[in-house]
Amino acid sequence: MLKQRVITALILLLVLLPALFYASPWPLIALALIMISAGAWEWSRLNGYGQLMSLIWGGACALACAASWWLGLVERSLDLLWIFAGATWVLASAWLLRAGVSAWSSYPRPLRLFSGLFALWLAWLAVAQARVIGINFLMSILVLVWVADIFAYFAGRALGGRFTQTKLALSISPGKSWEGVWGGMTGVVVLAFVWRWADSTMLAAVPSLYSDLGAKSVWLLCIAAIFMASMSVVGDLFESLVKRSAGVKDSSSLLPGHGGILDRVDALLPTLPLAMMLYSLLNII
Repeated sequence: MLKQRVITALILLLVLLPALFYASPWPLIALALIMISAGAWEWSRLNGYGQLMSLIWGGACALACAASWWLGLVERSLDLLWIFAGATWVLASAWLLRAGVSAWSSYPRPLRLFSGLFALWLAWLAVAQARVIGINFLMSILVLVWVADIFAYFAGRALGGRFTQTKLALSISPGKSWEGVWGGMTGVVVLAFVWRWADSTMLAAVPSLYSDLGAKSVWLLCIAAIFMASMSVVGDLFESLVKRSAGVKDSSSLLPGHGGILDRVDALLPTLPLAMMLYSLLNII
C-alpha cells in the first residue's frame, strides 16, 4: 500500500510540477480542468447517480470550465463573485456540519449535485486566476493547505486528547482532534510569516498572499492565516460528511493508494475561493 501510494504521488508530481512552473499558465489551467472534471464525476457518484449520468455531469463540469476560459473569466476581475463564494462557503459549511451526516441525504439530490458542481467550478476558476496572478501567489495557497494538514496530523498524533477530551467532529471524522486543528493553525501562521520574510528578502516579483495581507497589517495576516487554516479543515470535514452519507471510504479509486481526486483536493475547495476573496477585498480596501 505504501509503495503504491509513493508511486502515485511521484507520477502526480511529474505531471503537476512542469505544468505549474511552465512560463505560461495555460498548461496548469488545462490540467486543473481535467482534475476538476474527474472530481465532478466522483461527486455525482457520491450523491447517488449512476455511471453514465456521472460521466455526463463530469463532462458538463468540463464544458462549464472550458466555456468560462473561452469567455475570458480567467483574466477578468470577479471581486463580487469571490466575496459571494467566500461568504457562501463559510455560512453553508457551518450549517451543514452542524446538521451532521444524517441530514445530508435529506436535501434534494439536484441541490446536492449542483452545489458540489458549483464548488468545483469555483475551485477551478480560483486556481486559474491565482496562476495568472503568479506562481508565488498560487503556491502560497497550495502550501498553506499542505502545511495545515501536516502540522494537524503530527499535533493530533502527539497531543490529541491531552487538552480536551472532546473530538472535533466525532460523527463525521472520529480521528480528528482539536489539538490537531490548533497545530495546523500554528503551522500556517509560522508559514505565513516565513513566506512573507522570504518574499521581502528575495524581492519576489509577484507577491504571495501573505505579503499582500502583511502589507496591510500584521494582525490581519495572523487572522487570515488562522481563518484559512480552519477553512481547510472545514473542506476536509465536508467531504468526509458526504462520504459517510454515501457509505464509502474514498471518493473513488482513480489515484491508487490515495483514493480519489476529491480526497486530494477537499481542503482546497473552500481555501482557493476564500484566498481569492481575500485578494479581492485587499484590492477594494
